[in-house]
Amino acid sequence: MPGGPDDRAPLSIAPDDLRQLADHDARHRSFAGGAGPLTALDTGGAAERGTVLMVAGYTGTKEDFAPLLAPLCAAGHRVVALDQRGQFESPGPDDPARYGVPELGADLVAVARQLLDETPGGLHLVGHSFGGLVSRAAVLADPAVFTSLTLLGSGPSRLVGPRAQLLEHLAPLLDAGGVQLVHETLEQLAMTDPQAQEVPAPTREFLTRRFLRNNEAALRGMADAMTSEPDRVAELAATGVPVLVAHGAADDAWTPAAQADMAARLGARYEVIPGSIHSPSIENPVRTLEVLVDFWASVTVSAADDRDASVRS
Repeated sequence: MPGGPDDRAPLSIAPDDLRQLADHDARHRSFAGGAGPLTALDTGGAAERGTVLMVAGYTGTKEDFAPLLAPLCAAGHRVVALDQRGQFESPGPDDPARYGVPELGADLVAVARQLLDETPGGLHLVGHSFGGLVSRAAVLADPAVFTSLTLLGSGPSRLVGPRAQLLEHLAPLLDAGGVQLVHETLEQLAMTDPQAQEVPAPTREFLTRRFLRNNEAALRGMADAMTSEPDRVAELAATGVPVLVAHGAADDAWTPAAQADMAARLGARYEVIPGSIHSPSIENPVRTLEVLVDFWASVTVSAADDRDASVRS
């Protein structure tokens, strides 16, 4: 969702990069969620290095991870990228109250358990933006399910600043003209941004199509949830689940300073991804891939060291 990106930050993507339409071999499939089926892209594979569950943010979808799917699969991971309920190809209820962070987090726990039944081994959870708040709730609900958590462009608590101010105008727009009017308004805003104008036409067409398939109740409920989430950093730290905090160098949602402070409070690994703003998986997938794979490898090595120490004792 646009929010006035910093045009001083040069992006690593080429103007003709198709971004959300990047080539991959993942297949569509569905998982059982608490309010109906959840649609995902699943690379399959033997998952020699574990399974990865990737969760999109507000108005985002599974395709926001498209540039990472093939390379992560080639690196030995099974990757599942998910539309949350009410997003694009996942239907959702028509009650905004059904889109709170705890209930959405329960969806992720259900999907994670299904994945572990299919492919035993480590399960790494990645949440982008609002998806990070939901992913945190999933880990807090059942930390034993998850090998690690990556908070990608996400924050310690509710969203504030320009993007939160933009959300204040959402409900009146929905009241006046539904999802269609919201889309038209955001398009007008995006077209004042030179970087948005460089998005290739096929990708712009896809982004329009997916936005118009948002459930109106989901837009309302998720916006409310994102702007009212409490600080749960201490609770997350207490779980002992390894955490990576990563964000674009010019993130314009939760500030880089807020995310750095969150990482320090968590004792988490912290990475700044250059050449990106709020969507590193799209804006600098090469470096994002390196950061993720290196973090997961360190978690695996640490777990092995702990097992060895337990045997020696």
